[in-house]
Amino acid sequence: MSRPLEWERDGLIWPHREASEFVSVGRTRWHVQRMGKGPVILLLHGTGASCHSWRGVMPPLAKKHSVIAPDLPRHAFTTGHPPEVMALPSMARALSSLLSELDVEPDLIVGHSAGAALALQLALDRGLGVPVVGLNAALRPFPGLAAQLFPAFAKLLFVNPLVPRLFSKSVARAEDAERFLTRATQSRIDAEGMACYAALLRNSRHTKGALSMMANWDLPALQSRLPQVNNPVLLVHSERDNAVPVSAAREATEVLPNARLEELPALGHLAHEEDPKNAARMIAAFAELHGVGGQR
Repeated sequence: MSRPLEWERDGLIWPHREASEFVSVGRTRWHVQRMGKGPVILLLHGTGASCHSWRGVMPPLAKKHSVIAPDLPRHAFTTGHPPEVMALPSMARALSSLLSELDVEPDLIVGHSAGAALALQLALDRGLGVPVVGLNAALRPFPGLAAQLFPAFAKLLFVNPLVPRLFSKSVARAEDAERFLTRATQSRIDAEGMACYAALLRNSRHTKGALSMMANWDLPALQSRLPQVNNPVLLVHSERDNAVPVSAAREATEVLPNARLEELPALGHLAHEEDPKNAARMIAAFAELHGVGGQR
């Protein structure tokens, strides 16, 4: 197992480093970035990422809002969470404890990929009626036999201590990490973001955290609760997303009582990193539409 990511070594390249802080909640230590003033927008990254994925989205939103972006449990620089917290309801509870420690309540929640599922779980469990934005949201279980095989496969990878290490070694070179990320997401992002992903992928502790999140993700349970979500929901999905097909967003839009879908052409799974200005514009417009416009 590789050594943990260290903020004073690996975090030197992290975007908006000056906005970072570390928050202790019990035995856990969260890495959180905060900027701006006004109504609170909570940003939740997807599996295997970190708060760096919001690097281009945070500054424009922070002109009128208080923007909060944590590293999720066992990801990047957030440490101390046991493996069992990686189930969707448990992670929502952990995130709720962080919000209580920060003494904030989000006025709008934005989640990318698995972060969108976490956003809806948090809203349901915490009784938040706030608007929710899902970017390339991963809300649908894998179809058919894969629904049973994939979690079992992820658990097999997770319990074998060699697998995260071998994977991280396979992307040790920057060009290997870029090749893997581009193939997996169909997105091409800037050099700053790629450097952060390369640092994350090379670290087997972070990789194991991502695998544990995949192994414990209970999307069927959340899917059964989607008809209970009365929050205004905006789903933004890329047509070229091979990781989560746009058909999943179309199906979710039909199930969610108060949702609408906007489709983006020519972008991949990391559309908010490929075109952060447009992502921030869409989030801000949805916030304004639902009275979360804010003033600086």
